[in-house]
Amino acid sequence: MPQNGLDVEKQDGGSLLLLAVLAMIVGAAAGLLGAAFRLALLRADELRNVLIRWAQGEKLAGLVLIITVCAASAAVAAWLVRRYAPHASGSGIPHVEAVLDGELPPAPLSLIPVKFFGGLLAIGSGLTLGREGPTVQMGAGIAHIIGRMCRCDWPDCRVLLAAGAGSGLATAFNAPIAGAIFVLEELVRRFEPRIAIAALAASATAISVSRVFLGDAPDFHVEPLKYAHAEAGPLFFVMGAIAGCVAIAYNRALLAAIAISDRFNHLPVELRAGLVGAIVGLLAWYAPELVGGGDALTQQSLAGAGPLAANLLVFLLRFGLGALSYAARTPGGLFAPMLVLGAQLGLMFGLVCQMTFPGLGIQPAGFAVVGMAAFFAGVVRAPLTGIVLVTEMTANVTMLLPMLGACFVAMLVPTLVGNAPIYDSLKQQTLRILKKD
Repeated sequence: MPQNGLDVEKQDGGSLLLLAVLAMIVGAAAGLLGAAFRLALLRADELRNVLIRWAQGEKLAGLVLIITVCAASAAVAAWLVRRYAPHASGSGIPHVEAVLDGELPPAPLSLIPVKFFGGLLAIGSGLTLGREGPTVQMGAGIAHIIGRMCRCDWPDCRVLLAAGAGSGLATAFNAPIAGAIFVLEELVRRFEPRIAIAALAASATAISVSRVFLGDAPDFHVEPLKYAHAEAGPLFFVMGAIAGCVAIAYNRALLAAIAISDRFNHLPVELRAGLVGAIVGLLAWYAPELVGGGDALTQQSLAGAGPLAANLLVFLLRFGLGALSYAARTPGGLFAPMLVLGAQLGLMFGLVCQMTFPGLGIQPAGFAVVGMAAFFAGVVRAPLTGIVLVTEMTANVTMLLPMLGACFVAMLVPTLVGNAPIYDSLKQQTLRILKKD
């Protein structure tokens, strides 16, 4: 038993040091698995595009083949979730939040392979889902396994689980600081020194490992942007208001799509997922660049590419397809699709402002960068994560002040309306479904 306060300090310090070491081990494992997942998704995207190009030469038979392959892939992903790991459905972030809040038990070991291969099948088949949902939940799963192996008590396991989830996000987007901030701002929603230390250790280690395989370049390339002219400042507040309104619509569309899917719960989930996959396959046949995670579309928006009408059409298609894909109940996240929509929304607004105010020297690509953060803030209500994430992904700092203003308004609008953050709503659904089961 400790004899005095100094002994207690030393004991606590030793415990914290051990926790930091374990967090680094968690981060290394999450970074390795996350890198493998990203590389597998890249190969799946390449394979899908090669298959589509070949099938387009086969006319009707090729169309049937693409629809069948996409439908089968989505159906198998949904089957894996239903059969082996119901916790792996959807993003997984709401489940991690529920575990950290003590509302659900940690997921079993089977979640990790289901999330990996189910996510690979779902996103690889073209469903409009993000890679960060699987990597966040797999990172949390790895942390739980390591915590149990080391016989950590629940408070320490909770710290490791949060750190593992953050390292998963960091690996998904090559954004270590955003991964650590995400833990504090979204997952636990308060500053806890132990969790902050573990999250920083895990994210830093995860990125160090993942960059060995993925490289250290930011995910997106943005041409040098000038600092926004003072007279253009109010436009970013308007941009934030628009992003907030669209975020409300997006949240409602996601929840409505899930509700409609649940009305057909008398049908096997594999059939429902297969129907969504078939729709995605049909679209992929005609426009393969519109399906999947959408990084190429985000890059195009950040380059200021495309006429206004074409961007609007792509935005509407991706908006609807994102809600439909998430309702398929396969593994896959929301971050990457949100970043696509935010970049497109910002680009369209920037193009309109450029035509309306030609004397302000507006760069539409700058509005695309701001739009990514603002739309994310409106949907998730995690502005610091959004700002840092976009800054790390684009390696651009000139838009920090406009992002701050736009995110402020993008959060204000849905909060005043009473629209709940998307992960709060999804967590409540997760609790209802899993507790019922």
